[in-house]
Amino acid sequence: MADLKIRANAVRMLAVEAVQKAKSGHPGAPLGMADVATVLWSSFLKFDATRPDWPDRDRFVLSAGHASAMLYSLLYLTGFEEATLTDLKNFRQLSSKMAGHPEYGLLSGVEATTGPLGQGIGMGVGMALAEKILNARFGADLVNHYTYVMAGDGCLMEGLSEEAISLAGHLKLNKLIVFWDNNNVTIDGKATLASSTDQHLRFQANGWTVLSVDGHNPDEIANAIAQARTHETPTLIDCKTTIGYGAPTKAGTSAAHGAPLGVDEINGLKQALHWAYDAFDVPQDVLDEWRQIGQRGKEARQNWEKRLNASPDKNEFLRRVVDNRLPDVPNWSAYKEKLMEEKPVLATRKASQNALQALVPAIPELVGGSADLSASNLTKTPDHTDIFAGHFNGNYVNYGIREHAMGAAMNGMALHGGIIPYGGTFLVFADYLKPALRLSALMKQRVIYVFTHDSIGVGEDGPTHQPIEQLAMLRATPNVLVFRPCDALETAESWETALKHDTGPSALILTRQPLPFLRTSSLTNQTAAGAYILSEAAGARDVTLIATGSEVQLAVEAQQQLKEMNIEAAVVSMPCQELFKQQPLSYQNHILGTAPRIAIEALSDFGWYRYADTVVSMKGFGASAPADQLFERFGLTTAHVVEVVLSRLKEAKNAAL
Repeated sequence: MADLKIRANAVRMLAVEAVQKAKSGHPGAPLGMADVATVLWSSFLKFDATRPDWPDRDRFVLSAGHASAMLYSLLYLTGFEEATLTDLKNFRQLSSKMAGHPEYGLLSGVEATTGPLGQGIGMGVGMALAEKILNARFGADLVNHYTYVMAGDGCLMEGLSEEAISLAGHLKLNKLIVFWDNNNVTIDGKATLASSTDQHLRFQANGWTVLSVDGHNPDEIANAIAQARTHETPTLIDCKTTIGYGAPTKAGTSAAHGAPLGVDEINGLKQALHWAYDAFDVPQDVLDEWRQIGQRGKEARQNWEKRLNASPDKNEFLRRVVDNRLPDVPNWSAYKEKLMEEKPVLATRKASQNALQALVPAIPELVGGSADLSASNLTKTPDHTDIFAGHFNGNYVNYGIREHAMGAAMNGMALHGGIIPYGGTFLVFADYLKPALRLSALMKQRVIYVFTHDSIGVGEDGPTHQPIEQLAMLRATPNVLVFRPCDALETAESWETALKHDTGPSALILTRQPLPFLRTSSLTNQTAAGAYILSEAAGARDVTLIATGSEVQLAVEAQQQLKEMNIEAAVVSMPCQELFKQQPLSYQNHILGTAPRIAIEALSDFGWYRYADTVVSMKGFGASAPADQLFERFGLTTAHVVEVVLSRLKEAKNAAL
């Protein structure tokens, strides 16, 4: 039997050779962490390479995503069908499943897209939290697994890591184990150039257990993992390693981090590791042992399937966790009909809360939360119960003032499966969680972001809290549906559409101030088309007014005043530009018409000129004052919209002469 060191060396050499062939990549971390990874995958990680999607598998997240060649080597060695030697030889090349950093959805066995440092820690927290929530619902017979995260010095320096480990410690997520690749090297040199943090004290202060091992001693590593699995807190295992382990001149230096070693260095590495094989060649006995490891969890998986088949919760587990299928919401149509009858004047944040009151009881996988703004975001309903340490059968997470960790944890929860997470904060603070939201989009995860206080309507809190550019930023991010509803019914339709959208995140942009009810029918979900004619002109259009959110009211009022001047205006509500762009061109042309188009939105005009000739919008930052005074000052009034229309029509008439 080949010993563990030889198995680890197979991981090392495949990773190094993949980087060398690609002429690009990061060999240092795979060389340094191969021993830790080999012990974990050989003896502890619960997985079955023949069933990568087994719901009760352990999760392995490579937060230090630059070490991707190590993960790909492990997947190939253990026999994941999609992880071929051909792909490993085409590492970082076009169309290879083995991208420069791990990408979820390209390759089975990659649990999360990582690379932006610290994100894997945050997603690991979300996965561990999801395990706790589903364990509380379905029991240990169906849900009982660990989340392992491999992180580097850079992950621990990123601010996200502090938010994430603080949340994990507070919730006592004891089935979360983080391996710290403690090699004291970053791109610029020694990590001590920029950091003198005592990570042990830091993690302990956040409620973690901390263990230390020689990262190249298999016995110490195994003992630490076994011990960590007995703790009532999350665990950090400090693995003291040498970056570029075995490389004759580059080991222990930043030169091993982010570039191929080179032929001479690889030859020296082979001598140091006693590896006498050609590139990408693994001895058959070593490969056979790795393949056996890949099937080590097969019996556990089969026993789990027997328990699932015998469980009275089988159908619900399959619907929620395996099939990712929404349940029926029996009172949903009645809820929308009631809105039509009552025509409530509500802030859309309140309309969102009302919609949630209809949705939450019917959709048990819908888990809400807020970054310490529940009373402002109105993300919590009477049907929510708090999740806290030792009590995971609730459905609401108090994330604290940790917007970034909230976004990353929601990604982890969605990736884990069985949970549809949503979380709230002010729109201006979308900036604080943007990297996590971007990963939601990259990974095509159904994560719902609730952003309230959506304009200068925030009022007295002033320009620090009044969003301007954030909405344009969200719309510029690929694969994100951005909804800015104009009334209670559009808000309900936005929730309905977001929940059905299971191939990407959604952002609901909601007001603080009350808005009138404007819709005339609830028979079809018009928000799902992205834009529609809310109020058509009585005759041929002279102008089309396009608006979102609170400004749709201005468009409707302007339409009425213009009619008194014998000017026919149509009002188009455009709650979701992304969905509108997906409609047939004939539909888009019908909605927008051929008359001059004027868009109205109390945020940046960036991006609006694809639809409009003129935009009534904010041209800079806001100010601190009551909301009505601010709308007056910045020209977001019915009177100003009418002035702009008259001016635009005059220009068009003169141009035609």
